[in-house]
Amino acid sequence: MQAATAKALLVDFGGTLATERRPRAAIYADAARSRGVDVDDARMTGRMASAHDSLPREAAGAFRYGRAWFEGFMRTIFTDELGLSSASLPGVEDELFTRFADARTFHVFPDARELLARARAAGLSIAVVSNWSEALEGLVRDLDLDVDAVLSSAVLRSEKPEAEIFQRALEEVGAAPEEAVHVGDSPRNDVEGARAVGIRAVLLDRAGRAPRGTAAVRSLAEVGL
Repeated sequence: MQAATAKALLVDFGGTLATERRPRAAIYADAARSRGVDVDDARMTGRMASAHDSLPREAAGAFRYGRAWFEGFMRTIFTDELGLSSASLPGVEDELFTRFADARTFHVFPDARELLARARAAGLSIAVVSNWSEALEGLVRDLDLDVDAVLSSAVLRSEKPEAEIFQRALEEVGAAPEEAVHVGDSPRNDVEGARAVGIRAVLLDRAGRAPRGTAAVRSLAEVGL
């Protein structure tokens, strides 16, 4: 993909740079099954989607994907929907918070390291910009991803596709919108959000599921800088 020369690279984390080694729903289902709850991965997927949709972005001071928000998310799934006792819930929370803060839970895509290396060789500043928990900065560090800044929605209390998180990222890397490129796997959060503030956006479609006629790349190796 040919593109104008950029001075900064903004890039999403989950699904773009890295992904869980096992599906997120499978990890949640393991936590339930180990406590005697009979639930398969498919049912857990549905429970997680339902809980996510039922919870507001902010509740009692908790912003989406922050620790307090996830406590409500887990309570909805494990106690309210699956019937796990309230006494067992703190153990579930500790297990899952620890698991998702552990870099060993994640796999970095080979083309992600190649993209970051190309960006460095071209003299670009790099920021990870993701709708993620407070654990993101530690994960990026422990996964040895060579970036200059990490911006998570839970910390900033702003999430993609909102303008604020992209504007904060530009401030961190010292670039104007027209001097940056953002890469991510969500048409709405990554592409529409970045373009709304004047940033060139590239949609990553690893599975080839983008609607016909949608401009996308199948690999980060195709991203022009």
